Amino acid sequence: MTRVATALASAIEKAAADPDALPPAETRRLFAELRAGLNEGSIRAAEKEGDRWVVRAWVKKGILLGFRVGLVCEPISSGFPFFDRDTFPLKQLTIESGLRVVPGGTSIRDGCYIGPGVTIMPPSYVNVGAWIGEGTLLDSHVLVGSCAQIGRRVHVSEGAQIGGVLEPVGELPVIIEDEVLIGGNTGIYEGAVVRERAVIAAGTVLTGGTPVYDVVRGNEYRRGPGQPLEIPAGAVVVPGARAIREGKGREWGLSLQTPVIVKYRDAKTDRSASLEDLLR
Repeated sequence: MTRVATALASAIEKAAADPDALPPAETRRLFAELRAGLNEGSIRAAEKEGDRWVVRAWVKKGILLGFRVGLVCEPISSGFPFFDRDTFPLKQLTIESGLRVVPGGTSIRDGCYIGPGVTIMPPSYVNVGAWIGEGTLLDSHVLVGSCAQIGRRVHVSEGAQIGGVLEPVGELPVIIEDEVLIGGNTGIYEGAVVRERAVIAAGTVLTGGTPVYDVVRGNEYRRGPGQPLEIPAGAVVVPGARAIREGKGREWGLSLQTPVIVKYRDAKTDRSASLEDLLR
């Protein structure tokens, strides 16, 4: 971290540990500084160190401070009225932001980074603390949760839900690395990490409590103590099922939903998953 970020982190840790340590005006100033860093992308809720993603708990604590000191304000006119804490306004965008935000009900909370060339189709929602890399497409009815980290040139299809993880502050948020394709009506939650160029097929749900079976490499992936569920780079994941082997579940012939890796990306997958630059 830079010297400025280190000083900010220390001050936020102090304010989070003792609500009376600083006057409300100073806490609001700290949060405004944090929000500015989140907006420009210089501060992130999680960062990659080598091949490992590391949560920045102080950033999450700072976001929670914003809720603590914020006051619910009067309706704000922006095409429709809404009531929210004054520390969390809508993100201010201009033509110089380099984004394409199609009209029709999209809401982007201040305190998130959205890189140049991002396209957002309506209606979509991007929450505070999120980081979205350049050239990414968020299609209709997409949710990007608090502190979720989405890489460059990612395609998030219609109806996909990318969970965040604001609390507990020590938990890693959902991570989507570069050039991932996320199919429609998918759900990725509980700090799952999807490595670069993976493909998550339509209808797949990834959670911390669901094992993923790799029929290509013969591996089973689960979340472990202090370790998130990780989908390998280039994996193609589809919805699957596994039989219940005990009790009434076995007697009744029931199965549980589980994602399955059926292949790894090849030239054919690349052609079907490639982003169309003409849409951007």
